Amino acid sequence: MVAHLIVGNGPAGVVAAETLRRADPQAEITLLGDEPEPPYSRMAIPYLLTGRIDEAGTYLRKQADHFERLRIRLLTARVQAIDGARRTATLADGSVLAWDRLLVATGSQPLRPPIPGIDLPRVHCCWTLADARAIAETIAAGARVLQMGAGFIGCIILESLAAQGRQLKVVEMGDRMVPRMMDEVAGGMIRRWCEGKGVEVRTGRRVVSIAAAGDALRVQLDDGESVEVDALINATGVRPNVDFLAGSGVAVDHGILVDDSMQTNIAGIYAAGDVAEAVEFATGRRVVNAIQPDAVEQARVAALNMAGQSATLPGTFVFNVLDTLGLISASFGQWQDAPGRQTAQLLDQAAYRYLRLVFDGDRLVGANSIGHSAHIGVLRGLIQGRVRLGAWQARLLANPLLLSEAYLARGLAAA
Repeated sequence: MVAHLIVGNGPAGVVAAETLRRADPQAEITLLGDEPEPPYSRMAIPYLLTGRIDEAGTYLRKQADHFERLRIRLLTARVQAIDGARRTATLADGSVLAWDRLLVATGSQPLRPPIPGIDLPRVHCCWTLADARAIAETIAAGARVLQMGAGFIGCIILESLAAQGRQLKVVEMGDRMVPRMMDEVAGGMIRRWCEGKGVEVRTGRRVVSIAAAGDALRVQLDDGESVEVDALINATGVRPNVDFLAGSGVAVDHGILVDDSMQTNIAGIYAAGDVAEAVEFATGRRVVNAIQPDAVEQARVAALNMAGQSATLPGTFVFNVLDTLGLISASFGQWQDAPGRQTAQLLDQAAYRYLRLVFDGDRLVGANSIGHSAHIGVLRGLIQGRVRLGAWQARLLANPLLLSEAYLARGLAAA
């Protein structure tokens, strides 16, 4: 009987375990996580904080006996070390688990910038259910809150922090909001939307120190501004959970290096999700693509290969869809300017609508959009399908709203 060990019980780990059970009904499957709760979605935490769901609503599988029925062993423990040669995992309590095939799906952990005062009691992350409980219990309605970071994760939690009349100020060191996802026009539009909702935004600024001030915090910015708040939220980004792999022999750069089967440099060890560094389908560059749809597809591919079947990932696809206080934005592929590329755009500042297309030859390779959510599926299909647009490229340059027509004419034909 083959023993599979999955380290990490987020969406990637859960999908991998379920895929393994379908592919290998007799295998021994252990799914390990280091938090006491059932497997849950971090992306649901903002909805928990706004009261739209309860804690059970964050759980990835709603039936309490789901994993038991599938004969998937759930284990709460933290892995301290991996021995690739002996095929063992040493846990924090000193116990050892043996495995035949291993999937690392440990996700990410919040960055902790080296700022004096970052460890003070009123400084919070918003990453775990324990974090959510601490925020709900200690940050009262009407409290003054400063959030560090206005990237993808920061913008997701804005609504939950602004709820209940909290006075929210956001400080982002980049020159715009979501700078890794949006161009200057889109980032500026998201900022203006947030300010219209009562959120103060400072871009091009960073926190340099945090100090206790009675029952509050005194926060100093790099431009000399001093702000007194009741709580501070650290949303400055995340990094892959790879520290426990030191000495394992598994090759790590920013994340764990994997091939198109999601296998690492050590046979029998795989990685998937936010911890994996895979090849981007269009550029050949290695990227950590920390989005849930990619994580679960990587997990599916890894699990099939662990079960002895052949499956490959054609390449990770970089895209993000973001809801910021009700404003829907999206980015796809290579949206940045580059030599030889052509762009087309539509902009309606008053209506918060923006669409920018980026072409390389007659292929659409990237896009930014705000308020054009009806085109999200078409944009992904044209870019990920590497569709040759032919004469439709000129039509889209003249009128970007012809995306659906272009997809019907060229994308479906290519498929």
